[in-house]
Amino acid sequence: MRHSILLAGSLASLLALSASLPAKPARSPEQIALAALAAAPVWDGHNDVPEQLRDRRRNVLGDFDFRDTTGTADPASNVGAMQTDLIRMRQGKIGAQFWSVYVSANLPEPQAVQATLEQIDVTRRLIARSAGDLVLCIDSRCVEAAWKSGKIASLIGMEGGHSIGGSLAVLRQMHALGARYMTLTHFKNNAWADSATDAPLHGGLTALGKDVVREMQRLGMLVDLAHVSEKTMLDAMAISGAPVIVSHSNAFAINHHPRNVPDAALDAIKRNGGIVMVNFYPPYVLEAARQWGAERDAAEARSKALHRGDPAGAKAALADWDKAHPMPRGTIGDVADHLDYIARRIGADHVGLGGDLDGIEVTIAGMEDASTYPALFIELARRGWSQSDLEKLASRNMLRVLKAAEAYAFAHRGDPPIENAVSF
Repeated sequence: MRHSILLAGSLASLLALSASLPAKPARSPEQIALAALAAAPVWDGHNDVPEQLRDRRRNVLGDFDFRDTTGTADPASNVGAMQTDLIRMRQGKIGAQFWSVYVSANLPEPQAVQATLEQIDVTRRLIARSAGDLVLCIDSRCVEAAWKSGKIASLIGMEGGHSIGGSLAVLRQMHALGARYMTLTHFKNNAWADSATDAPLHGGLTALGKDVVREMQRLGMLVDLAHVSEKTMLDAMAISGAPVIVSHSNAFAINHHPRNVPDAALDAIKRNGGIVMVNFYPPYVLEAARQWGAERDAAEARSKALHRGDPAGAKAALADWDKAHPMPRGTIGDVADHLDYIARRIGADHVGLGGDLDGIEVTIAGMEDASTYPALFIELARRGWSQSDLEKLASRNMLRVLKAAEAYAFAHRGDPPIENAVSF
């Protein structure tokens, strides 16, 4: 009895002492966000610096200074400064980047294959020139080693299945050169898959398209469903043995742009174990910007109709319309809305970021360049996102997906390559 009385007294004393101690202050959203980014740096799913090198410099690096690209604007040509450089990537807490080796879907396929090889080459040359900051990675082990050494892991993603010219042999060679994802289409259908922004042609994936998906996963190459139709998304996931990615798309439920991911596809991505990486282009983020795009298309058609035979006049009329009707840009909160929606519907294990920087001429206000990612994390922390979920968003989800793709490829390393006959 005496022991019980003593124990009760000790517990009462401890409770009184704990009550008298000052409460541990709650962490601010800024502290939560920065702690998450210190533990798990951003792994961005899509950046178009290689496209900028082609358009601005014809892939001649020469004296190109990737440390600071803020002075690359050309006002005479109405070309703005690049949105990415090494200084701003460091400020943005970016620890891994998929560089997009995009080439136009309007190119004939043989020319698209050549142009893609050129874009892989210039990307690898840029990474080699920036060896103090960047390292070329082809697997998850390299990514983790890069983080430990303080470098930015640089991976290559191909944007558009036209880049392989309908050839599984070319696909394998692109993989051998370092490509670790391929977006199945771009803005147009190709011979084996439907795009989200073209009239349906195949009803999703053809038999060859399904073989492309199978062969990519046999190789350990991520299947990217950005830009593809909903039916193509569902067809790809129906035969996938490894998680897929959507490298730079948003939620269709918030913005009805066909480039965004419908709920049925989101649900399939959860079942598949994949990831949707949200981007910063206002017409994909903000419904008002999508509506603005439709109004601008109408204004362009009207200016051409009113200035038939006078292309300069039509161009000037459209420029006047643009000045009077600037695109709604939205805010960081609008990007956070897409992340909130996707995380609520399918879980925080299935979100990521694919800013599409240097592939878009206009960004959401506050997300203008590669330095701005922390601001988005702070906004999400203000909304109640935990440090753990912010770490998943930053890079842990993408790392999990890549490791799963690698594990699938390892399990199927004895499978023979899938063959298709050459076309000429």
